[in-house]
Amino acid sequence: MAGHSKWANIKRQKARVDAVKGKVFARISREIIVAARSGVPDPAGNFQLRTAIEKAKAASIPNENIERAIAKGAGLAGGSSDLEAIRYEGYGVGGVAILIEALTDNRNRTAADLREAFTKNGGNLGETGCVGWMFDHKGVCTVRGPIDEEQLFEASLEAAAESYDLILIDEDNEGAEVFTSVANLEQLADVLKQKNFAVLQSETRWIPSNTVEIDTPEKARSLLKLMDALEDLDDVQSVTANFEMTDELMSLSMV
Repeated sequence: MAGHSKWANIKRQKARVDAVKGKVFARISREIIVAARSGVPDPAGNFQLRTAIEKAKAASIPNENIERAIAKGAGLAGGSSDLEAIRYEGYGVGGVAILIEALTDNRNRTAADLREAFTKNGGNLGETGCVGWMFDHKGVCTVRGPIDEEQLFEASLEAAAESYDLILIDEDNEGAEVFTSVANLEQLADVLKQKNFAVLQSETRWIPSNTVEIDTPEKARSLLKLMDALEDLDDVQSVTANFEMTDELMSLSMV
């Protein structure tokens, strides 16, 4: 039975990875569509489109999918997309603030799906502005190391960055996240590349100005289920929350 159980777990994990991969493909494709619609459909003259394409290539999205999304956004493939960007806000268990960014062609459907996910997992969808004040909107460049901190500091100063954090990208690679204003993100990315830093991703991100500590397995389990439910929704692009929990508590909650 041990061998059978192990195989069953592997199959479940593979199904989950495949589902996540499909979700990532759809999410990035929507970003490309909106970026191509918002500016010129040429990455050389459209920073938003350029970064979306870089993200797509990093996720191994085929070139034909990327080109199809650009054409759709530019109105060259059966008309332009009706997608619009909307931000939703709500609360999870323990008063955790949650901010959701969505791209949707049906506001009523998206709001109903979000409300159901919140309700089923101990949270509630709030009004616009109810938690947004707890987050700062920043531009973030992620670079892969090894990092010479003195060079990173000098490049950050030259690019008018606000701060940086040294991080582990994965078990084998160190790196850094460099923060700036949203308006300055393109300049930051350009300067880092000119200084020969390997820029993995340039994006805007919501950064919580304060955090809530989750201290019980029950709260942790409820909150992680809510985050999963929100991220699994087709219209959702990103989910940000202001909670913290220990690795041990997270591991216990995922069992």
